Amino acid sequence: MTDKAAFTEEEWKLILEGPSGAGFMVIMAQRGGTFRETISMAKAYVEAQQQHGGSELIDAIVAQKPKADRSRKHSYEELRDHTLGQLRDVIALLNAKATPEEVADYKKLVVSVATHAAEAHKEKGSEEPVSEAEQAALTAISDALS
Repeated sequence: MTDKAAFTEEEWKLILEGPSGAGFMVIMAQRGGTFRETISMAKAYVEAQQQHGGSELIDAIVAQKPKADRSRKHSYEELRDHTLGQLRDVIALLNAKATPEEVADYKKLVVSVATHAAEAHKEKGSEEPVSEAEQAALTAISDALS
């Protein structure tokens, strides 16, 4: 089992930013609902905490307050590109240091947080729970995790 001690401080920071970065990317893909979407992301962390013991790595991640990259991006495209690059870097890092099961669990956490954000509120004029822009963000996140 892999835990926080297997990573440098910078690597751990990158790992912690992955799930919340993906959620924030989805939030910014479509205007509106930011408050509900943020609360829904937090619920994804709570759900992961309730499954304590399944993965030492995931337990260590969700035991900490979600981290966000504080650098300012000037456009959604910059935010998207930065987030997707970070996710690719994290997966490469985890593939080198963690078990395949832990890598799969991390991917599942990232997708769960992003999906919770996307499904938090219906977009104006639509009965669909996820807008086209949010779905495009979810697809890009899944692709980055592959």
